[in-house]
Amino acid sequence: MAEIKYEIVQEICVLSESARGWTKELNLVSWNDREPKFDIREWAPEHSRMGKGVTLSKEEMQMILDTMANFDENADEMPIEPMDEF
Repeated sequence: MAEIKYEIVQEICVLSESARGWTKELNLVSWNDREPKFDIREWAPEHSRMGKGVTLSKEEMQMILDTMANFDENADEMPIEPMDEF
């Protein structure tokens, strides 16, 4: 199995921390020397190991930010329109 190369270009925020010390983080990560992408995943202390996560392009992250900007915390349901079928 090929080794996965990564570089955390920018640590943006820690979303949560488990009792084991693992942290769920939002970072900007370059995978295999490619252009950095937004990345949400759990990391062991010192970033020595990682869990499964999700990477997002700048456009995908912007879509999330735009959607959340319209979110009313006091609403019972999120005001999101159903997605078009793929």
